[in-house]
Amino acid sequence: METLVTYSVADGVARLTLDSPHNRNVLSTRLIGQLHDGLRQAAADPTARVLVLTHTGGTFCAGADLSEAAGGDPFESTVARTRELAAILRAIVESPVPVVAAIDGHVRAGGLGLVGACDIVVAGQRSTFALTEARIGVAPAIISLTLLPKISARAAARYYLTGETFNAERAAEIGLITTAADDVTAAVDSLVADLLRGSPQGLAASKALTTSAILAGFDRETERLADESARLFISDEAREGMTAFLQKRPPAWLT
Repeated sequence: METLVTYSVADGVARLTLDSPHNRNVLSTRLIGQLHDGLRQAAADPTARVLVLTHTGGTFCAGADLSEAAGGDPFESTVARTRELAAILRAIVESPVPVVAAIDGHVRAGGLGLVGACDIVVAGQRSTFALTEARIGVAPAIISLTLLPKISARAAARYYLTGETFNAERAAEIGLITTAADDVTAAVDSLVADLLRGSPQGLAASKALTTSAILAGFDRETERLADESARLFISDEAREGMTAFLQKRPPAWLT
């Protein structure tokens, strides 16, 4: 099986790397499965005191794999895929060790859910962000569990609805990321050094204070949002939007 997510650990720092640059690290069934396996491995690794989530290639994550989603999967299969994404987001939020995202590339749609789930996020100057779901007939439903607690209400309304692209400085302004950096590696290394000064118990308890409300949202809303997301993805309108995107043509509502 092709390896799409790699795991390594050294000097107390575990690294999970999205390593499928040929398709922009889309959230395919295989990548989601390997990412979840990597998160479990990190959680069970007693040598890991900080987890860094990063990527290869010019895109951190381009969101859902539309080649899969446009294939006409039945409702229950689509719900199952959405629940697995929710489980990954929750695993990041629940991780007792701090999770730092190191991003030096583009992030689209579902990829922003991963960003929102991390505790600290550093993005480089070439990074761009966009929530493009509405342009293909769906919505950022399940990723709202990690996005809405982090970004301002005004920013959510703007970027959920317009699908426009914004840069790392704007992402920091609205609370999506922690900092925009000229040198992502140096910025992450500095943060990791500070994190490693904390005790495992102190870090876990401190993180829990920042994530309790987010986890309560998962408890309340995951099933409803998974159903809503699946209904949208199997609709005729969404199928047209995804097919148009893959065929690089305007969708029917623009013609």
